[in-house]
Amino acid sequence: MRVLIVEDEIPALENLKLCIADADSNIEIAGTTRSVAETIAWLKNNNTPDLILMDIQLSDGLCFHIFHEYDVRCPVIFTTAFDKYMVEAFEYNCIDYLLKPIDRDKLTNTLRKYKNLQHHFITNHSALLDYFNAPKKNKSRIVVKKGTEFLSIRLEDVAYFFTENKLVFLVDKQNKKYLCETNSLLDIEEVLDENKFFRVNRKYIVNADYITKFRSIDKSKISVEIALPVYEEIIVSQENASVFKKWISEI
Repeated sequence: MRVLIVEDEIPALENLKLCIADADSNIEIAGTTRSVAETIAWLKNNNTPDLILMDIQLSDGLCFHIFHEYDVRCPVIFTTAFDKYMVEAFEYNCIDYLLKPIDRDKLTNTLRKYKNLQHHFITNHSALLDYFNAPKKNKSRIVVKKGTEFLSIRLEDVAYFFTENKLVFLVDKQNKKYLCETNSLLDIEEVLDENKFFRVNRKYIVNADYITKFRSIDKSKISVEIALPVYEEIIVSQENASVFKKWISEI
């Protein structure tokens, strides 16, 4: 198993290395990084590790910025001296949240949990293939809440979905905002027609029919404009830019 350690404090880094060695001598430390920028660069230039141990407060900001700039494809164990980030951490590939100073027994248990999960998905590989290869069932309507009432909105009338304060909202073609029943954009994404809707970033899903234009900006990112007013710029990350261009050219 190859592990990347993201930690900006040398004593904490050395302690993690010792804890990992005690837990499993076969674990390879694939690399160590100390900042958001350094971690993004490492991920772009190296093979994806099997697991990341990641401190939350890094020298140049919170580690969550890493996930905004790069599509992290492996599980993460977050390590921090604070418990206030726990809820947010579980939105980013988190399989455990360990408080500093890291306890060796707790880290050993977490690594065992990871291996058990890994074994489960390997032994149930055929079931996973059946799940992912099953025809996708797209909805034509979505239930939203307005005050004490529930409304059924046609998806073709939805301009975009977005998250705000851990809640998910949709905005319809008349620029009316409604609260969705789920708190996850992923739940929304799974029932949408991928030929109509695109997840441009962690915060927005947009309807192609309401995209008026887009343009390239710094570092090959894309700024998307839609037919309705939005209070902030909608940005497609550098990693998703080529996918977005291909998607919009083929629909």
